[in-house]
Amino acid sequence: MSTIPYAATKRFVSARPSFVHTVRTILLWLLAAIGVVLFVFPVLLLWIGTAVPRYLTILLLLVDVGLIILLARTGHNLGTALGLMVALFVVAAVAIVASQAFAATPPILDSSGKPLANSIAVMEKVELGGSEQWITIRGKDVNKPVLLYLGIGGPGAGGFPASALTLAPLEEHFVVVNWDQPGTGKSYHAVPISTLTIERFVSDAHELTLLLRERFQEEKIYVFGLSWGTILGIKLVQEYPELYYAYVGNGQMVNTTENDRLGYEIALNIAAETGNIRLEKQLRRNGPPPYSGEGMAMKYAVYNNVLFRYMDSATLELILLLVPQMAHEYGLVDKVNFARGLIESFAVVYPQLRDLDFTTQAASLRVPVYFLVGRGDINAVASLVERYYNMLQAPRKELIWVEGGHGATPEQIADTMVNKALAETYPKGH
Repeated sequence: MSTIPYAATKRFVSARPSFVHTVRTILLWLLAAIGVVLFVFPVLLLWIGTAVPRYLTILLLLVDVGLIILLARTGHNLGTALGLMVALFVVAAVAIVASQAFAATPPILDSSGKPLANSIAVMEKVELGGSEQWITIRGKDVNKPVLLYLGIGGPGAGGFPASALTLAPLEEHFVVVNWDQPGTGKSYHAVPISTLTIERFVSDAHELTLLLRERFQEEKIYVFGLSWGTILGIKLVQEYPELYYAYVGNGQMVNTTENDRLGYEIALNIAAETGNIRLEKQLRRNGPPPYSGEGMAMKYAVYNNVLFRYMDSATLELILLLVPQMAHEYGLVDKVNFARGLIESFAVVYPQLRDLDFTTQAASLRVPVYFLVGRGDINAVASLVERYYNMLQAPRKELIWVEGGHGATPEQIADTMVNKALAETYPKGH
């Protein structure tokens, strides 16, 4: 029977603590690195798209840099390392609180960098349906006609991220009111998301319209809808035509179930034609819409992402992650709630639209109607919009074709709003 020499056994035993210590050290440094990234990330986000003053952002970044240097030099001491990690956490918490506290809509400035005389640029809470919700009001002349904007999509996507892009050209000619609807963005906690209904959205929009008419002493206002907002827009002007000069729909929804089935078939054909076997299998496994139950939103996202990519538009994931980052009206919590609101609200509200068909339910409207339609729109399928337009009865109507897919450009929107809707419906000498 062979035996291990005593000296070799001693070396092996003495080596084990050294190995364990090395592994433990590596794991601790790995955890520390992950913690540093997580705690520094909110501070970095302040720079990208919040209203936090630059001096405060720089100060917090410098504090983080100092703490990281100390951690690198003294991190071998576990107690010191934990203390420094706690300090980084506190800085991150300060960044999050500051982002919420400083959130605001940017002022409208003149050529000298001062607030433009007679302009308005405010973000405020209003009470709608017994709950507090948020709006922005922006315009270069507070005496211009009022335009209510009904969000960027969904159901569940707040409207504030559109301010800097879609709505900015309109501020020359309108007082533009952007509404973060209940269950999204800054209005995420307005009501329990499980209680949201189409009727609730229309009722709140009606209340908001009444508030705006009184505040700006306007007999009527304009309403502009994009995608999901076009559903609210049609319902709103159908029920309360006396309150609106005109309605403009961009990416008009007409019949959601028929639209979704057509979109699914188009996505399936694209997958087959491009040889994407994995995608084609996933689409066939999901089956045609409408969907319901757990994972419903992701099933809609799968085929819609195919459509958006085909139209050279951003995917839903990019919209969730990137669009709210540019909104100075949102703090970091609001940016998270934008994504949460879209996912959660969609699951509650979208199934309520299965029987929607404006060709039978809104065949006649008592306000002027303008549809902006992308020739290549396969998300709000252009042929359905054209069919609805052809049979729609309205005092004035116009179908305006634009190149591209789902949603016109800001310039095309401004052109339609100013040179069509405003020029043709606003009272002369008002």
